[in-house]
Amino acid sequence: MEDESREHVVPGSDEEFDSPDVRGYDFRGGFNLGDMLDAYATTGFQATHLAEAIDIVEKMQDEDAQVYLTFTSNIVSSGLREVVAALVREGHVDVLITTSGSVAEDVIKTEKPFKMGDWDADEAELRERGVNRLGNIFVPSDRYVWLEEYLYDFFDDFFDEERVRTPTEFTRELGETLDDPDSVLKQAADNDVTVYCPALTDAEVGNFLYYYRQRTDTDDVGIEVLDDYERLIDEGMLAETTGLIAVGGGVPKHHAIMTNLFRGGADYAVYISTGMEGDGSLSGAPPDEAVSWGKIKSDDETNYTQVQAEATLVLPLLVAGAFGTDGSHKS
Repeated sequence: MEDESREHVVPGSDEEFDSPDVRGYDFRGGFNLGDMLDAYATTGFQATHLAEAIDIVEKMQDEDAQVYLTFTSNIVSSGLREVVAALVREGHVDVLITTSGSVAEDVIKTEKPFKMGDWDADEAELRERGVNRLGNIFVPSDRYVWLEEYLYDFFDDFFDEERVRTPTEFTRELGETLDDPDSVLKQAADNDVTVYCPALTDAEVGNFLYYYRQRTDTDDVGIEVLDDYERLIDEGMLAETTGLIAVGGGVPKHHAIMTNLFRGGADYAVYISTGMEGDGSLSGAPPDEAVSWGKIKSDDETNYTQVQAEATLVLPLLVAGAFGTDGSHKS
């Protein structure tokens, strides 16, 4: 009886494994960030996925891929705005796809910073004070009052000669008006990186366009999205290799993988996401689901991965590991 129960509890195994030993970073001696990120490969769990992501992004660079960076507005709300601006400034990304909230908040931050707050706040009191909460970030409402006037002045020039414009024209020309070197839109305009915003009206920009029409009593100004969609497809089809870095989900992520479908799928993809696969949403869908749709290519070597982690923790490490802690690509 004892021998039989022991086989259930400690079955034993004679199998030999060829895979590396699980081992983390050795903090003895001096600390080196690059070595620590290398050790992530054998740390396990999401650290190993981050190590895979770094390797894949390095492959994108080695093959001179056209790199798409997609991100949602909370990325610009946070201190990752500066990280995205740096990626554009240093020439590490070729295409940006984002949301309307990113556009609005990037402009606001050129003049008025967001402030650190608390998760556990009295929401009714914040409303009385005119403070909006984004997690543990506070955004006073005067920021949006300032933005409204800034955009009204911009709209007058933007729609002066052409009454129907595209989102990419909007983001480029708006970026040209900004002075902040940490602005994503400014860096994109200065470095000829196209910023796609398919749902441009889905935030304050849309609200103020609505009010602008009412105030000027004109109904012929508008935003046309199909031209941008066609351009994104055509540029992807002309690219020899494409790589996607999708931070978060939603429209930006899907616009990148959907337009890559036309070229037979993206060659490389890295997702950073906290989305849940179980609800069947696009935001939670892992990259292998996109393979089934033909939006990401299948390869014998690892060409896609997903890091299931919150972006403010992971994106700076990915940038440091894949592009070098000094801002240059590791050799």
